[in-house]
Amino acid sequence: MRLPVNTALALSLVLGLGGCATSYPPPRPVPLVQQAEPGTPEAAAQAFIRVVAAVEPVAEDLCRRRGVARTCDFRIVIDPRPDLPPNAFQTVDNRGRPVIGFTLALISDAQNPDELAFVMGHEAAHHIAGHIARREDEALTGALVAGVLAQAGGLTPDEVRAAQNLGAEVAARSYSRDYELEADALGAEIALMAGYDPVLGAGFFDRLPDPGDRFLGSHPPNAQRKAVVAATVRRLEGS
Repeated sequence: MRLPVNTALALSLVLGLGGCATSYPPPRPVPLVQQAEPGTPEAAAQAFIRVVAAVEPVAEDLCRRRGVARTCDFRIVIDPRPDLPPNAFQTVDNRGRPVIGFTLALISDAQNPDELAFVMGHEAAHHIAGHIARREDEALTGALVAGVLAQAGGLTPDEVRAAQNLGAEVAARSYSRDYELEADALGAEIALMAGYDPVLGAGFFDRLPDPGDRFLGSHPPNAQRKAVVAATVRRLEGS
C-alpha cells in the first residue's frame, strides 16, 4: 500500500499546525474527523499523525532535559515522492532546527504504530545525542591526521586530498555503529515513554537486509539492534 501524494500533503499540513508541547501525557489532540477504514492509505496517515502527536512532545522534553542539543523544536516532514523506498532520516535545517523525515513507503509499510513510534524515537535520538556534530568532528579529525601523514610521506597535493577524504570517511564510520546502537536505546526509551511497545516496534528490523558485521559498516547487525532495544525495555520496566 502506498500513500497518494495528496494524502502526504494533508499530513504535512496537519503536522505543520502542531505546536511544541513540553509535557505528557496526554498527547496533543489530533484533528481527525472520522476513523478511516483499516488497511487504507487514510488509516496509515491517521496512525502516523497519532504517533507524531504522542512521540514528538516526549522527544522534545527528553531533548531539553539532556541539554546536549541547542534546540529541541522538532519539525516532522514527509517526502511525497512515491518512488522512494522505506526510509527515515534526521538532519537540521539552515537555522539549526532538527528535522525528522519519513518517506511515504515507510509510513505505508509500517505494520503497526509501534514501528512508527520506534523509528521516530530513533531519529530524534540522533539529534538529542548530538550525533551529527560528533560525526563532523570525527571526520575533521580523521582528515587532518590523514593529511599530515600523507604530507609527511611526500605525496602529491591530489594524493593528500584523497588521503584526507579517506581519513574522514574511516573516522566517521568507525563510530557510526555505536551511534546507531545508542539511538536504538534512546529511541526505545522515547517510544516507551510515549506509550508504545519498542520491542514490537523493532520488529521492522526483521524486514530489513541484515548488514552483518562488515568492516567499517555503517550499521550494526539487526539482531544486535533488537537485543539493545529489548535490554533497554527490561531496564526501564525493571526500574
